Amino acid sequence: MKKIYLLAFSTLITALSVKAQSPCATGRYAADTFTAYTTTSNITFGSNITASGSNYTLTMDIYQPTGDVETNRPLIIWAHGGSFIGGSKTDGDVVALSQRFAKKGYVCASINYRLGLTPFDSVGAVRAVLRAVQDMKASIRFFYKDKLTTDTYKIDTNNIFIGGSSAGAITALHTAYLDKSCEVNYYINPSSLVTLGGMEGYSGNQCYSTKIKGVINLCGALGRYGWIQPGDVPFCSLHGTIDATVKYNRGFAAPLGIQLILLDGSRMLKEQANAIGLNNPFYTWYGKDHVPYASNAAYMDTTVNFVRDFLITRLGCTDPALLLQNTPAQTANLYSYTTCTTNVAMTCATPGVVGINELTNTAIIGSVFPNPSDNEMVIEFANSNTSHKVELFDIAGKLMSSESTEQATFNIKKNNLASGLYFLKVTTKNGESTTQKVMFN
Repeated sequence: MKKIYLLAFSTLITALSVKAQSPCATGRYAADTFTAYTTTSNITFGSNITASGSNYTLTMDIYQPTGDVETNRPLIIWAHGGSFIGGSKTDGDVVALSQRFAKKGYVCASINYRLGLTPFDSVGAVRAVLRAVQDMKASIRFFYKDKLTTDTYKIDTNNIFIGGSSAGAITALHTAYLDKSCEVNYYINPSSLVTLGGMEGYSGNQCYSTKIKGVINLCGALGRYGWIQPGDVPFCSLHGTIDATVKYNRGFAAPLGIQLILLDGSRMLKEQANAIGLNNPFYTWYGKDHVPYASNAAYMDTTVNFVRDFLITRLGCTDPALLLQNTPAQTANLYSYTTCTTNVAMTCATPGVVGINELTNTAIIGSVFPNPSDNEMVIEFANSNTSHKVELFDIAGKLMSSESTEQATFNIKKNNLASGLYFLKVTTKNGESTTQKVMFN
């Protein structure tokens, strides 16, 4: 009997030891441990209004290792290129990246986001980037929601990475590092930001986390290098030195050869990250133009290997690197940057918090009653001397109603709304806003 107990104890210790090993202990994530992948196409993760005013359903294609039994897997969300005026989730480079990393054991999601650059100038470019950022955030929240509900995709939400190619990389970088409202106000006025839906947007899955583990920047850029600050998540970059579309250092992004907006390219971002001690592996394609991996298998191999090295390091694996950095030694031309300190007013969730929070600002909304309500509820505004915009969104972030009032109170009627949870957003004339949960029975 004593021997049986010892054997059982030994088996348990062995099992715990295997469980405690590095996630790469069996080769997973560091090598192609799966021979095939499975693609699930056109999964809806939200919707929102396009630049032209029409409603757009946001979809993604999800790539998973075929036959995988792991229940806690890292995720990479990819966004395609196309200068915010074209491209799709089925573009060859993001499909290839999704397939390659699915074979290593990752779950990959290739997303569509709203396109449209109207007007075709710097203001239109900023608006286009913000819409794409809002959509990417909705895709991140989709997987947090899935984890807390059906757990269909078996994602380890502690290991979510975002990345993209060209405009997709610009989207991922701004999703990670554009996190203060005054940074956007450098380009557009606060009221325009409110009209667009703020930094978080209402593209879907409101009030779940958008926390990520790292960023994959493939030929992308950021509005200002100084938006990368100590404590931000690490990133890796690959970029060509003669990129004429998105500059390697600093320059105007030039879709269709038309100079639109001044951006800091990958080389500038590396200088800033080095200065603040942020991990940022960087690979330079000398003498190469925009996205060379899109049409060259060897460059795609380079991209996959370099990104693989970055990811496994973030996962805590100790496998040797496949590709060393080759960053040039010269110093980029940095400019003076003043740190922006105004935080974004979150609509209903604090970054990094999973779940739904009620953020009632009593300086705007005095009270809402009855809540829950069978048919009608009354909003009492704290300040009756200003106008208020009253918006109601469903749990997916879809706008259900929008009205403005000069009165001290406002009545919301259920009418044809389905029973359930909604988000009430009230915005004052000067642009201040707050959001809280309301329920119709």
